[in-house]
Amino acid sequence: MVKVEIDEGSGFCFGVVTAIRKAEEELANGGTLYCLGDIVHNSREVERLGNMGLTTINHEEFRQLKNAKVLLRAHGEPPETYEIARRNNIEIIDATCPVVLQLQKRIKQEFMAEESSDKQIIIYGKNGHAEVLGLVGQTNGKAIVIEKLEEAQRLDLTKDIRLYSQTTKSLDEFRRIVEYIKAHISPGVSFEYYDTICRQVANRIPNIRKFASSHDLIFFVSGKKSSNGKMLFAECQKVNPNSHLIDNAAEIDNNLLTGASSIGICGATSTPKWLMEEISDAIKERLTSQK
Repeated sequence: MVKVEIDEGSGFCFGVVTAIRKAEEELANGGTLYCLGDIVHNSREVERLGNMGLTTINHEEFRQLKNAKVLLRAHGEPPETYEIARRNNIEIIDATCPVVLQLQKRIKQEFMAEESSDKQIIIYGKNGHAEVLGLVGQTNGKAIVIEKLEEAQRLDLTKDIRLYSQTTKSLDEFRRIVEYIKAHISPGVSFEYYDTICRQVANRIPNIRKFASSHDLIFFVSGKKSSNGKMLFAECQKVNPNSHLIDNAAEIDNNLLTGASSIGICGATSTPKWLMEEISDAIKERLTSQK
Protein backbone atom coordinates (compact mmCIF):
# COMPACT_ATOMS: atom_id res chain seq x y z
CA MET A 1 0.00 0.00 0.00
CA VAL A 2 1.53 3.31 -1.12
CA LYS A 3 1.40 6.09 1.47
CA VAL A 4 0.24 9.47 0.10
CA GLU A 5 0.61 12.38 2.53
CA ILE A 6 -0.11 16.12 2.31
CA ASP A 7 2.23 18.36 4.29
CA GLU A 8 0.17 20.01 7.03
CA GLY A 9 2.59 22.95 7.15
CA SER A 10 2.11 23.87 3.49
CA GLY A 11 -0.54 26.17 2.04
CA PHE A 12 -1.53 29.82 2.24
CA CYS A 13 0.25 32.15 4.66
CA PHE A 14 -1.97 34.44 6.74
CA GLY A 15 -1.44 37.39 4.35
CA VAL A 16 -2.84 35.42 1.41
CA VAL A 17 -5.66 33.97 3.54
CA THR A 18 -6.71 37.51 4.48
CA ALA A 19 -6.59 38.77 0.89
CA ILE A 20 -8.72 35.88 -0.40
CA ARG A 21 -11.21 36.25 2.45
CA LYS A 22 -11.61 39.96 1.67
CA ALA A 23 -12.15 39.16 -2.01
CA GLU A 24 -14.77 36.51 -1.21
CA GLU A 25 -16.60 38.84 1.18
CA GLU A 26 -16.71 41.66 -1.38
CA LEU A 27 -17.83 39.32 -4.17
CA ALA A 28 -20.62 37.99 -1.94
CA ASN A 29 -21.97 41.55 -1.69
CA GLY A 30 -22.40 41.72 -5.46
CA GLY A 31 -21.13 44.39 -7.84
CA THR A 32 -17.88 44.44 -9.80
CA LEU A 33 -14.61 43.87 -8.00
CA TYR A 34 -11.24 44.27 -9.69
CA CYS A 35 -7.91 42.96 -8.43
CA LEU A 36 -4.67 44.74 -9.33
CA GLY A 37 -2.52 41.82 -10.53
CA ASP A 38 -3.09 38.13 -9.74
CA ILE A 39 -4.40 37.93 -6.17
CA VAL A 40 -1.98 35.07 -5.57
CA HIS A 41 0.72 33.44 -7.74
CA ASN A 42 -1.39 30.38 -8.40
CA SER A 43 -3.34 30.14 -11.64
CA ARG A 44 -5.89 27.67 -10.26
CA GLU A 45 -6.86 29.92 -7.35
CA VAL A 46 -7.01 32.95 -9.65
CA GLU A 47 -9.30 30.95 -11.92
CA ARG A 48 -11.55 29.92 -8.98
CA LEU A 49 -12.00 33.53 -7.84
CA GLY A 50 -12.40 34.65 -11.45
CA ASN A 51 -15.37 32.29 -11.74
CA MET A 52 -16.83 34.02 -8.66
CA GLY A 53 -16.54 37.39 -10.44
CA LEU A 54 -13.10 38.74 -9.52
CA THR A 55 -11.62 40.58 -12.52
CA THR A 56 -7.83 40.76 -12.66
CA ILE A 57 -6.37 43.92 -14.21
CA ASN A 58 -2.84 45.19 -14.82
CA HIS A 59 -1.43 48.59 -13.86
CA GLU A 60 -2.14 50.14 -17.26
CA GLU A 61 -5.81 49.12 -17.04
CA PHE A 62 -5.90 50.42 -13.46
CA ARG A 63 -4.77 53.88 -14.63
CA GLN A 64 -7.72 54.04 -17.04
CA LEU A 65 -10.26 52.89 -14.44
CA LYS A 66 -12.67 55.33 -12.77
CA ASN A 67 -15.40 55.07 -10.12
CA ALA A 68 -14.66 51.43 -9.39
CA LYS A 69 -13.71 49.10 -6.53
CA VAL A 70 -10.23 47.56 -6.59
CA LEU A 71 -8.61 45.05 -4.26
CA LEU A 72 -4.90 45.38 -3.56
CA ARG A 73 -3.35 41.96 -2.93
CA ALA A 74 -1.03 40.94 -0.08
CA HIS A 75 2.16 41.94 -1.98
CA GLY A 76 1.50 45.66 -1.46
CA GLU A 77 1.71 48.62 -3.84
CA PRO A 78 3.86 51.76 -4.26
CA PRO A 79 2.45 55.20 -3.22
CA GLU A 80 1.66 56.01 -6.87
CA THR A 81 -1.13 53.41 -6.89
CA TYR A 82 -2.94 55.13 -4.02
CA GLU A 83 -2.52 58.51 -5.72
CA ILE A 84 -4.11 57.18 -8.94
CA ALA A 85 -6.99 55.75 -6.88
CA ARG A 86 -7.62 59.16 -5.27
CA ARG A 87 -7.60 60.92 -8.64
CA ASN A 88 -9.90 58.39 -10.32
CA ASN A 89 -12.37 57.93 -7.46
CA ILE A 90 -11.39 54.28 -7.02
CA GLU A 91 -12.40 52.62 -3.77
CA ILE A 92 -9.45 50.59 -2.48
CA ILE A 93 -9.95 47.31 -0.63
CA ASP A 94 -6.48 47.07 0.88
CA ALA A 95 -5.35 43.51 1.54
CA THR A 96 -1.65 44.34 1.85
CA CYS A 97 -0.03 41.87 4.25
CA PRO A 98 0.66 43.55 7.63
CA VAL A 99 4.28 42.31 7.49
CA VAL A 100 4.75 43.96 4.07
CA LEU A 101 2.99 47.13 5.22
CA GLN A 102 5.33 47.44 8.20
CA LEU A 103 8.34 46.94 5.93
CA GLN A 104 7.11 49.64 3.53
CA LYS A 105 6.83 52.09 6.44
CA ARG A 106 10.34 51.27 7.70
CA ILE A 107 11.88 51.80 4.27
CA LYS A 108 10.00 55.07 3.76
CA GLN A 109 11.17 56.34 7.17
CA GLU A 110 14.73 55.39 6.29
CA PHE A 111 14.47 57.20 2.97
CA MET A 112 12.99 60.34 4.54
CA ALA A 113 15.50 60.46 7.43
CA GLU A 114 17.88 63.43 7.45
CA GLU A 115 21.19 61.67 6.95
CA SER A 116 24.01 61.47 4.45
CA SER A 117 22.85 62.00 0.86
CA ASP A 118 25.25 59.20 -0.12
CA LYS A 119 23.31 56.60 1.89
CA GLN A 120 22.23 53.61 -0.19
CA ILE A 121 19.03 51.72 0.55
CA ILE A 122 19.51 48.15 -0.66
CA ILE A 123 16.68 45.62 -1.00
CA TYR A 124 17.49 41.93 -1.28
CA GLY A 125 14.65 40.70 -3.47
CA LYS A 126 13.51 39.69 -6.91
CA ASN A 127 13.67 42.49 -9.48
CA GLY A 128 10.20 43.26 -10.82
CA HIS A 129 8.40 41.26 -8.11
CA ALA A 130 5.17 42.95 -6.97
CA GLU A 131 6.30 43.30 -3.36
CA VAL A 132 9.69 44.68 -4.38
CA LEU A 133 8.09 47.27 -6.68
CA GLY A 134 6.03 48.44 -3.70
CA LEU A 135 9.15 48.67 -1.52
CA VAL A 136 11.21 50.54 -4.13
CA GLY A 137 8.26 52.90 -4.56
CA GLN A 138 8.74 54.09 -0.97
CA THR A 139 12.10 55.58 -2.06
CA ASN A 140 10.91 57.29 -5.25
CA GLY A 141 12.62 54.52 -7.20
CA LYS A 142 16.06 55.15 -5.68
CA ALA A 143 16.52 51.89 -3.75
CA ILE A 144 18.93 49.36 -5.26
CA VAL A 145 17.61 45.80 -5.71
CA ILE A 146 19.96 42.82 -5.51
CA GLU A 147 18.89 39.22 -6.07
CA LYS A 148 21.99 37.29 -4.97
CA LEU A 149 25.40 37.48 -3.33
CA GLU A 150 27.20 38.09 -6.64
CA GLU A 151 25.26 41.36 -7.06
CA ALA A 152 26.20 42.45 -3.53
CA GLN A 153 29.83 42.15 -4.63
CA ARG A 154 29.20 44.92 -7.18
CA LEU A 155 27.81 47.43 -4.64
CA ASP A 156 29.65 50.66 -3.83
CA LEU A 157 31.07 49.77 -0.43
CA THR A 158 32.52 53.25 0.14
CA LYS A 159 29.04 54.63 0.92
CA ASP A 160 26.66 54.05 3.85
CA ILE A 161 24.34 51.06 3.38
CA ARG A 162 20.93 50.18 4.83
CA LEU A 163 19.94 46.64 3.84
CA TYR A 164 16.39 45.24 3.88
CA SER A 165 14.84 42.08 2.43
CA GLN A 166 11.74 41.09 0.52
CA THR A 167 9.64 39.17 3.06
CA THR A 168 9.69 35.84 1.19
CA LYS A 169 13.40 35.52 0.37
CA SER A 170 15.94 32.99 1.64
CA LEU A 171 17.24 33.73 5.14
CA ASP A 172 20.50 31.85 4.43
CA GLU A 173 21.28 33.96 1.36
CA PHE A 174 20.42 37.16 3.25
CA ARG A 175 22.91 36.19 5.96
CA ARG A 176 25.61 35.50 3.35
CA ILE A 177 25.05 38.96 1.86
CA VAL A 178 25.27 40.56 5.32
CA GLU A 179 28.54 38.76 6.08
CA TYR A 180 30.04 39.78 2.74
CA ILE A 181 29.20 43.48 3.22
CA LYS A 182 30.47 43.41 6.82
CA ALA A 183 33.79 41.96 5.66
CA HIS A 184 34.32 44.31 2.72
CA ILE A 185 32.73 47.68 3.57
CA SER A 186 35.18 50.60 3.81
CA PRO A 187 36.41 51.71 7.27
CA GLY A 188 34.34 54.54 8.74
CA VAL A 189 31.31 53.76 6.55
CA SER A 190 28.11 52.75 8.35
CA PHE A 191 26.28 49.53 7.55
CA GLU A 192 22.94 48.64 9.11
CA TYR A 193 20.88 45.62 8.11
CA TYR A 194 17.35 44.56 8.96
CA ASP A 195 16.18 40.97 8.72
CA THR A 196 12.68 41.64 7.37
CA ILE A 197 12.01 38.09 6.15
CA CYS A 198 8.61 36.83 7.27
CA ARG A 199 9.10 34.12 9.88
CA GLN A 200 5.93 32.34 8.76
CA VAL A 201 7.78 31.80 5.48
CA ALA A 202 11.31 31.27 6.86
CA ASN A 203 10.09 28.75 9.45
CA ARG A 204 8.65 26.59 6.69
CA ILE A 205 12.13 25.71 5.44
CA PRO A 206 13.13 23.27 8.22
CA ASN A 207 9.62 21.79 8.14
CA ILE A 208 9.61 21.25 4.38
CA ARG A 209 13.13 19.75 4.45
CA LYS A 210 11.99 17.24 7.08
CA PHE A 211 8.82 16.43 5.11
CA ALA A 212 10.65 16.02 1.77
CA SER A 213 13.29 13.74 3.26
CA SER A 214 10.64 11.45 4.76
CA HIS A 215 9.17 10.38 1.38
CA ASP A 216 10.46 8.51 -1.70
CA LEU A 217 8.76 10.92 -4.08
CA ILE A 218 7.75 14.58 -3.65
CA PHE A 219 5.28 16.62 -5.69
CA PHE A 220 5.73 20.29 -4.89
CA VAL A 221 2.59 22.17 -5.95
CA SER A 222 3.12 25.79 -6.93
CA GLY A 223 2.41 28.38 -9.58
CA LYS A 224 5.40 28.94 -11.85
CA LYS A 225 5.47 32.67 -10.98
CA SER A 226 5.71 32.17 -7.22
CA SER A 227 9.03 33.46 -5.84
CA ASN A 228 8.36 31.69 -2.55
CA GLY A 229 7.48 28.50 -4.44
CA LYS A 230 10.82 28.46 -6.27
CA MET A 231 12.70 28.95 -3.00
CA LEU A 232 10.83 26.21 -1.10
CA PHE A 233 11.01 23.78 -4.03
CA ALA A 234 14.80 24.25 -4.11
CA GLU A 235 14.86 23.27 -0.43
CA CYS A 236 12.93 20.07 -1.26
CA GLN A 237 15.41 19.20 -4.01
CA LYS A 238 18.37 19.66 -1.66
CA VAL A 239 17.18 16.85 0.62
CA ASN A 240 15.24 14.79 -1.94
CA PRO A 241 16.38 14.87 -5.60
CA ASN A 242 13.20 12.98 -6.50
CA SER A 243 11.16 16.19 -6.05
CA HIS A 244 9.00 17.53 -8.88
CA LEU A 245 7.38 20.93 -9.34
CA ILE A 246 3.81 20.77 -10.66
CA ASP A 247 1.00 23.27 -11.11
CA ASN A 248 -1.83 20.73 -11.33
CA ALA A 249 -2.62 17.01 -11.50
CA ALA A 250 -2.32 16.93 -15.29
CA GLU A 251 1.44 17.56 -14.96
CA ILE A 252 2.04 14.34 -12.97
CA ASP A 253 4.13 11.81 -14.89
CA ASN A 254 2.63 8.38 -14.14
CA ASN A 255 6.06 6.76 -14.59
CA LEU A 256 7.23 8.54 -11.43
CA LEU A 257 4.63 6.70 -9.36
CA THR A 258 6.06 3.28 -10.21
CA GLY A 259 8.04 1.81 -7.35
CA ALA A 260 7.35 4.63 -4.87
CA SER A 261 6.20 3.42 -1.46
CA SER A 262 5.74 6.88 0.05
CA ILE A 263 4.58 10.02 -1.80
CA GLY A 264 4.56 13.50 -0.27
CA ILE A 265 2.60 16.52 -1.50
CA CYS A 266 3.60 19.98 -0.34
CA GLY A 267 3.48 23.55 -1.63
CA ALA A 268 4.17 27.26 -1.36
CA THR A 269 2.56 30.01 0.70
CA SER A 270 0.52 30.72 -2.45
CA THR A 271 -0.71 27.14 -2.87
CA PRO A 272 -4.32 26.44 -1.82
CA LYS A 273 -5.00 23.38 0.35
CA TRP A 274 -7.88 22.35 -1.93
CA LEU A 275 -5.43 22.03 -4.85
CA MET A 276 -3.06 19.79 -2.87
CA GLU A 277 -6.06 17.64 -1.89
CA GLU A 278 -7.15 17.45 -5.54
CA ILE A 279 -3.67 16.26 -6.52
CA SER A 280 -3.65 13.70 -3.69
CA ASP A 281 -6.96 12.29 -4.93
CA ALA A 282 -5.64 12.13 -8.51
CA ILE A 283 -2.51 10.24 -7.40
CA LYS A 284 -4.53 7.73 -5.37
CA GLU A 285 -6.85 7.18 -8.34
CA ARG A 286 -3.91 6.54 -10.68
CA LEU A 287 -2.24 4.19 -8.21
CA THR A 288 -5.48 2.20 -7.98
CA SER A 289 -5.77 1.95 -11.77
CA GLN A 290 -2.13 0.74 -12.00
CA LYS A 291 -2.86 -2.34 -9.88
